[in-house]
Amino acid sequence: MKRLLFLVFMSLYGAMSAAYSQISHTVADEEDIFFATTYGAIRNKDDSGVVASVILPDSVDVARYGKKHFWRAAGETFGFNIGLWAFDRYVLKGHYAYISWNTVKENFRHGFEWDDDHLHTNMFDHPYNGSIFFNAGRSNGYNFWQSELFAIGGSAMWEMCMEREYPSTNDIIATPIGGAAIGEVLYRASDLIIDDRTSGAERFGRELAAFVVNPMRGLTRIITGDSWRRRASSGRNFGIPPIRVELSMGGRLITLWDNDEGTKAGVAAEIDIEYGDRYADNSRAPYDYFTFMLEMQGIRSQPLLSRVEIVGRLLSKQIIDRPDLNLNIGLYQHFDFFDSDTIHAERNPSRLFPCAVPYKLGAPASVGGGVMLRYVPLPMMRIDGFVHFNGIALAGILTDFYRDYHRNYNWGSGFAMKAGVNFSLWDDRFSLMLANQFYRIYTWNGYAPEFDWSTTTEGKPVNIQGDASNSIFNHFEASLSYRLWRSLFLTGGFDMYIRNTHYDGMTVSNGQSMTVNPIIESKQLGFHLMLKYRF
Repeated sequence: MKRLLFLVFMSLYGAMSAAYSQISHTVADEEDIFFATTYGAIRNKDDSGVVASVILPDSVDVARYGKKHFWRAAGETFGFNIGLWAFDRYVLKGHYAYISWNTVKENFRHGFEWDDDHLHTNMFDHPYNGSIFFNAGRSNGYNFWQSELFAIGGSAMWEMCMEREYPSTNDIIATPIGGAAIGEVLYRASDLIIDDRTSGAERFGRELAAFVVNPMRGLTRIITGDSWRRRASSGRNFGIPPIRVELSMGGRLITLWDNDEGTKAGVAAEIDIEYGDRYADNSRAPYDYFTFMLEMQGIRSQPLLSRVEIVGRLLSKQIIDRPDLNLNIGLYQHFDFFDSDTIHAERNPSRLFPCAVPYKLGAPASVGGGVMLRYVPLPMMRIDGFVHFNGIALAGILTDFYRDYHRNYNWGSGFAMKAGVNFSLWDDRFSLMLANQFYRIYTWNGYAPEFDWSTTTEGKPVNIQGDASNSIFNHFEASLSYRLWRSLFLTGGFDMYIRNTHYDGMTVSNGQSMTVNPIIESKQLGFHLMLKYRF
């Protein structure tokens, strides 16, 4: 898993570098035509951080990618499931992979239930698998919405037929919906890498990078021979849109605020991508604009992958379009994943402390409305802001009490509010970023307070969403950047995670007193200092 994440991270970095190198050699006429006809956003050429040149997709490539190949897409979906099952069965020898016709019939007879895998398994690994199914359709001529059917079909096949464990309610939601978000980002990232006009070592490097970023598209190109076939056009489905890429590396320090439970520090890396024109006049093509953020860290006891966020625009309308002011409203899909682990395991027995793990949150199925604003009050100053309000169909959030197998979180649904603003001075010589994300998650159906825990095999209630509770999760971050030299910046800042959970119908003893319906809060404070390179 760690190797896979590292390869994806570095391949995305390589993808953007390759795209930037390719763009830099594009003639100015192509740039102006594309901006004027496709994005209507010549003003973006002056926005700091936008890659200089933008290229219109070739109509020949668009027509070729529009041809649908159902049986190939279905075969790739089916084949991936068979291959993954064979690896689990014959290499890993996982107990869940010893399937038969009887286990398949039992899965259909029993139906769906909530599972108890790790949060990262359910909220990142499974959506990533969903992106493979999604891209089986996407790489064979199907659009965003049509490719979602392959993600649903692939997930259903796996849940019902490929494991001896009962099919999972949370997986059949998270895998296809989260898979569409991850899948479209990876599809468009791989599209930036591909160039069918190249040959030799450059062609091999591009094809390898595209395969790592988007394995199913890479496999499809091998099957069809596109991986080595030279053409007069680039082979890109979307050309090169306006794109901003930032790679940050440095140090990070984290501590539990209030609880005095120690501090840990280590290295951290982050990649931020903004793809497309945020102020397009009208947009109905999903993910013509999206933001992608991935954070990795090397801190002892902490997960390697600590944060993934995707915000993909499904449709939008420009409300105000002036030289000094832009206002855009739209519908957006969100994918959120935040993970932490124990900073200091020792507990103070005289207090009702929160869980030793500060926070965990996964929200792979979320959609809502959003507003984006750009204001230029002075030639030296630019202000960019956003506000989103989302409904969350499925989320998992850390619990202080329920434990079963690998699970230490409750399932639920709720809503989220996100807002942020970036102040830029003197062409981004100085910039200040402030952002806040607020989530409210409700457990739909927790186990009853009078539940007899001794009646279950492992002493825990099974097939439940978790504790009867409602939780607040809030993440605030602030950072200040200073341009050191050209595209190199020094960035410093802090962030704060607060998780507050109210448990219903529960009485807890801390050794000295009893607490009814406890409200438990955990807070983590972090500081970072990084060098950021903007492509």
